Amino acid sequence: MKIATYNVNGVNGHLPVLLRWLGESQPDVVCLQELKAPQDKFPIKAIENAGYQAIWHGQKSWNGVAILSRGHEMKEVRRALPDNDADEHSRYLEVIVNDMVVGCLYLPNGNPAPGPKFDYKLQWFEKLKLHAQSLLNQGLPVALVGDYNVIPTPFDVYKPERWVDDALFRPETREAYQELLAQGWTDAIRKLYPEEKIYTFWDYFRNAYGRDAGLRIDHFLLSDALTAKLRSAGVDKQVRGWEKTSDHAPVWIELQ
Repeated sequence: MKIATYNVNGVNGHLPVLLRWLGESQPDVVCLQELKAPQDKFPIKAIENAGYQAIWHGQKSWNGVAILSRGHEMKEVRRALPDNDADEHSRYLEVIVNDMVVGCLYLPNGNPAPGPKFDYKLQWFEKLKLHAQSLLNQGLPVALVGDYNVIPTPFDVYKPERWVDDALFRPETREAYQELLAQGWTDAIRKLYPEEKIYTFWDYFRNAYGRDAGLRIDHFLLSDALTAKLRSAGVDKQVRGWEKTSDHAPVWIELQ
């Protein structure tokens, strides 16, 4: 099974890119973030014509998450973190597909930091950690997938000294991510490629993609049951170079 994550940065504006990538890559399950579309404007017909069913949680103008599946039935579990129903942001969606739990998340950016947006990021992170621990306690095969807006280590960013005050790289953010891993989760990309430079995001400005001045912020965290099935992973970096594309590239893993 091939599972992918892709911050599409506008599902309607970048729909041709999404459909082209789906056709070329043929993932079985796809987690999308930053739909930037209200619930009734999600392009379900185009997605279905591409061979996928979808469950989505939209939001006008911002945020929004979706999970697509090709050939596997999905059952929705939740569309917000526990005790977070009052949050107006569409940032989490969880389904059961092929006997595993897949959580699609779009963790807050948090900039400018410090400030209210950074406080919200850390509060959201705390709720995610609580839910993640609960999932592990149930002994389920789980993948927590998406745009974490976390640069885990200096190795995961071009010129880390330029990011020391950014919410994606502040010590509090990296510490929260490490605390999440310490529960027993495996960072799938680093499991397979511990010493390779891998980026998943390149800014639109300053020719970042051309210079390969990127960040690794899109992650797969796997429970032990899925880590044992992990066989390969990669970044479809070329998609970032297509016309009218997202500033993220799709990331994927393959499970046995």
